[in-house]
Amino acid sequence: MKKPLQIPKFKTAQEEQDYWHSLDLTEHFEIEDFQRIAFPNLKPTSQPVSIRMPEHLLVRLKEKANALGVPYQALMKQYVEKGLMLACEK
Repeated sequence: MKKPLQIPKFKTAQEEQDYWHSLDLTEHFEIEDFQRIAFPNLKPTSQPVSIRMPEHLLVRLKEKANALGVPYQALMKQYVEKGLMLACEK
């Protein structure tokens, strides 16, 4: 550790935000100071979306999900992620 981090008292949320935004942690810590940790129960946040699609496409998606034994919304997320990854490669 280089020099101890002294966290001041903040009068406003904006003041605190500005402080953390401008803070350079390399002035206070070495890479060896950090430890790897895990959050086993932390779930990624998700946000509901509404999408219109042809009914026949939704039926095929549900049939495929049923054949795989997974919820159709989970399968839809996998397909969207896979398509996005392919699109980003180009």
